[in-house]
Amino acid sequence: MKPDVAKRDLLRVTDLSRAECEALFTLASELKAALRAGKPRPVLAGKTLAMIFEKPSLRTRISFETGITQLGGHAIYLAPADIRLAQRETVADIARTLARVVDMIVARTFLHTVLVELAERADVPVVNGLTDFHHPCQVLADLFTLHERRKALDELRIAFVGDGNNVVHSWLEAATLYRFTFALACPHGYEPDAAILAECRAKGAVIEITNDVADAVHNADVVYTDVWTSMGQEEEAAARRTRFAPYQVNDDVMRRAARGALVMHCLPAHRGEEISESVIEGPQSIVFDQAENRLHLQKALMAWLAQEARR
Repeated sequence: MKPDVAKRDLLRVTDLSRAECEALFTLASELKAALRAGKPRPVLAGKTLAMIFEKPSLRTRISFETGITQLGGHAIYLAPADIRLAQRETVADIARTLARVVDMIVARTFLHTVLVELAERADVPVVNGLTDFHHPCQVLADLFTLHERRKALDELRIAFVGDGNNVVHSWLEAATLYRFTFALACPHGYEPDAAILAECRAKGAVIEITNDVADAVHNADVVYTDVWTSMGQEEEAAARRTRFAPYQVNDDVMRRAARGALVMHCLPAHRGEEISESVIEGPQSIVFDQAENRLHLQKALMAWLAQEARR
């Protein structure tokens, strides 16, 4: 059994302070530069990461698995059929077993409550690789991507066009740490969770919710979108395509944004649906910078969490 130590988890963006975000950005920059210079830092040598995935993944899986390897550690991928979380065994039993063997857990689950229970029962750091309610690693990597471009985060207008989903929830929480304006354009009935929205507004986040794309993207410095149908919503796909048709990010939409506005998408993209081919492949797109930075930000996160657990 591991000794009793303080440990930190990352289940949502607001598990971090602004100062901790800034420290992660600095460390991510250092690790990225070291990797590109051919001088990797094996700061997690001998450490093992357990990866519990209920949902398919490209960027989350390869960034965590590659990242722990580059830091000198090892990853064990646990697919849905391997452990059948909360079916073959209870979440508590899985958490307590893993915590006696591995040093860190990343979990990609449907229900956020499952992730919370996993973190409560495991005495090693647990990281949210995505749940239906939050996607903190994505948004932290997005913030780092904007930070790299020397963007003053507090001064930005960030427009999100599409569904008020888990990525939006994490952006809302980020708006409590930084004083950017976050504007969401979505169809009626697809707004973000009311409790999360109220909580973030109570903490001072500057948030605009509208059904009008033009209102949201007017003078926006960043225009962000995501798929209209997330994993687990496949039965709604046809209805959503109809409902969200006016919410495509295309050249007409980008002409309403600020001059030189950046285009972001968390991927995978359904080209021709939520975003046009011309925009995602255009000069304003930083979509693949975002994808790469999942690696560097999550390396920084794992190194930081491991250090916090040693204190």
